[in-house]
Amino acid sequence: MANSAQALKRAKQSERNRQTNMAARTRLRTKIKRVVYSAEEGNAEVTEAAYHEAVPYIDGAVTKGIIHKNKAARLKSRLNARIVKLKQA
Repeated sequence: MANSAQALKRAKQSERNRQTNMAARTRLRTKIKRVVYSAEEGNAEVTEAAYHEAVPYIDGAVTKGIIHKNKAARLKSRLNARIVKLKQA
């Protein structure tokens, strides 16, 4: 347990930030999964719509420091590659 008022405040802030980050990370993963699952179903229009919905969440996660910018670029690239592959088939 915190031994000072300062440590207590930091503990409260850390827990609040952890909860916020966890929620944002969960939303991010859900949006990514929607793209992946719709691509597996084979519907290009739904997949592209899900991709365009997921991109702001990926970029927002970078801004909030939840994921690294290179990981965000990699995720967007791989998701877009699924769309391109789906459109060619």
